[in-house]
Amino acid sequence: MSDKVFEPAEAIVPPEIVDGSGGSSIVAVVSGPGAVRTVILMARMTFLEAARRKILWIAAIAGAAFVGLFWAGLHSLLQGMSPKVPPVNRQEGIGMMTMMALYAGTMMTSLMSALISCDTISGEIASGTIHAIATKPVNRWCLVLGKWIGFVGMLTMYVLFIEGGAMAVGWIEARHITPHSGAALSLIWLQAVLLITGTIAFSTRLSALTSGACTLGLYGLAFVGGWIEQFGAIRHVAACVNLGILASLVMPSDALWRRAAFKVQPPLLGAAGVSPFNSSAVPSTAMVVYAALYAILALVLAQILFERRDL
Repeated sequence: MSDKVFEPAEAIVPPEIVDGSGGSSIVAVVSGPGAVRTVILMARMTFLEAARRKILWIAAIAGAAFVGLFWAGLHSLLQGMSPKVPPVNRQEGIGMMTMMALYAGTMMTSLMSALISCDTISGEIASGTIHAIATKPVNRWCLVLGKWIGFVGMLTMYVLFIEGGAMAVGWIEARHITPHSGAALSLIWLQAVLLITGTIAFSTRLSALTSGACTLGLYGLAFVGGWIEQFGAIRHVAACVNLGILASLVMPSDALWRRAAFKVQPPLLGAAGVSPFNSSAVPSTAMVVYAALYAILALVLAQILFERRDL
């Protein structure tokens, strides 16, 4: 958390930009033709820095292990099934295992969202490296937007690798098509974007550890609130349902997962009622729209807070 973000600077920025040789400087290059180039440069630097610090490679190894373990488990399940098992039951079993993988994968992407970005701004401020780029005439909001785009690009690949990989394994092993897979992946992706945007917003004012803790705290709040809402829906307790809705308004991450689970759940699992992998209280489309607006406002807030912060 405390290691310097651009150490050394030459690992990310070309030497002529760092030392000003050749009549160039980092301010001139970043400001360049305008804000667009600043955003693109910061997104590229975010990717390169994640690769230099081995974040990308560790995430890739963990993701490969996750998909490989699910593949081995699903293969063992299919091999252990009796030939007399009806095709419908066979597909239900595959669907349930796929939902288990998606449930665990969603938690992985959520944790990754908070951990990889918690020191993106606060760490640079603490180490003093932010002064190399956050100088006039560079607009600070461009730096925040560029970093956000870089992290969202990483998470997009990670969601496709983890959740998309789990769905692909089901198809390869048993020709199982996950229902509404595109909608489910979009909801899981939005959940990751929501968490990473909140972390960046916290990072503009708080330390790296505090930023990550705040995001994970809100994620836990939403998780518990989702279960309270489900319990209230099953037992018809309006107070519990309202508490769950309130928690979703504070942080709508769990609502997005419950919506995704509803989309991909097998028929028998849906008929069974509540489980860790589906929900009897299905969030509406309005909640999805709210989550998207929540992420946009969090990004705007992060830009405003960083613009006004005294460096």
